[in-house]
This record gives sequence, C-alpha cells and structure tokens, in this order.
Amino acid sequence: MTAGNETAQTPQAPAAEADEALVEEITDALKDVIDPELGVNVVDLGLVYGLNVDDTSIVVDMTLTSAACPLTDVLEDQAASALDEFDREVKINWVWMPPWGPDKITEDGRDQLRMLGFNV
Repeated sequence: MTAGNETAQTPQAPAAEADEALVEEITDALKDVIDPELGVNVVDLGLVYGLNVDDTSIVVDMTLTSAACPLTDVLEDQAASALDEFDREVKINWVWMPPWGPDKITEDGRDQLRMLGFNV
C-alpha cells in the first residue's frame, strides 16, 4: 500500500467505531421496551431486526410475535421514551419477513422467560 492509501483509510475507522458504539447504546436502551404480553424486552425476544441511525433519526426495524398483535402503539410509545436521550426522531418500521419465531430469542431472553414460568 502507498502512504496515500493508508491515510485515506485512517479517518474512516473512528467514524465506524463511533457508529457501532452508538448502535450498541441504542440497542441497550431498547432493552427498556418490554413486550406487554410476555414481560421480556423486545431485544432479547429477537423482535428488533435492525437499526438505521443518522444525525436526525433512528429507524428501528421491528416485528411482533404475531402480526395480529394490537399493541403496536404501546411498543412505539415505549421505544420513543427509551430512545429520548438520543435527541433524534424515532420511527418504528414494522416488518413481517422473515417471520418471528422462538429461535430468534437470545439466551438472556430464554432465561427471562424461564423465570416467568415459560418452558423454552
């Protein structure tokens, strides 16, 4: 590599690391959003499929355990409250593909469900 190539790559690394850190902070904050039916946070249930963050907004790609779930407003309000500290507009992008299944639950989520009496 030439010195010019090395210089061009260096500024990108800190920005990528900052973005990763921000996404991790947002993911941690979303653990305050509790599925009202199951009593476990949406991250550990595997309901959060992705995050898109820019300087003005956070878009959460999220699904539900059932497409017929009537609690989208509750979850949207909880997410907005949980992400208020980031001073960005929050939007939930409800997605249905791939469909949610119990295989998407994290090990922490499984532990939480077991403590609540579920057999997972």
